[in-house]
Amino acid sequence: MMTFVSALRVVAARMAVTIFVVAAPGSAAFAAPAVLAALPGDSVYQLPITLTGQDGRSARLDGRRGAPVLMSMFYTSCKFVCPMLIETIRDVEAKLSVEERANLGVVLVSIDPEHDTVQVLKRVADERGIDAARWTLARTDAASVRKLAAVLGIQYRALVDGEFNHTTAVVLLDGDGRIAARTTRLGSADAAFVKRVRSVALAASR
Repeated sequence: MMTFVSALRVVAARMAVTIFVVAAPGSAAFAAPAVLAALPGDSVYQLPITLTGQDGRSARLDGRRGAPVLMSMFYTSCKFVCPMLIETIRDVEAKLSVEERANLGVVLVSIDPEHDTVQVLKRVADERGIDAARWTLARTDAASVRKLAAVLGIQYRALVDGEFNHTTAVVLLDGDGRIAARTTRLGSADAAFVKRVRSVALAASR
């Protein structure tokens, strides 16, 4: 991890960050590049990863910069732990005010991109009543999944039956993509984690 973070810092020192948002296929492109100050060296957004959400829209990971995000990793065919992960995040949100929730995004990235197509992500989002205005169920290529998991401290391993063993961590990223807090608690909201989420969300609104 230290070696990877050190490499990120070198990248940050050499370049400013340009954010590109890519429209869904068939729609008009909708954002000119915005040049921002260089990202912190320990920002997860240093990873040059593109995510595609359940709506078919693709955007670079660093396109999330500017607002805090709850990020985790899952796979749609999981029957027990991943649904519980989603409900735990909902419980965290339930502890927040309307203003705090408005300043917070949620991104769940699939560790099974071979099977979790955009169509599958959309179906699961609809079945679980996902708030598409703030929640993104996303996919990327397998190599990028490995890189993101390593930076988030999430371990996963494919099993012979098609299931996965994986860490069930929820990670809070601040507006610059730095890890501000994490929790591995499932089933109900971690009070200390909620407190930190509230603090970071309110800071982003000022």
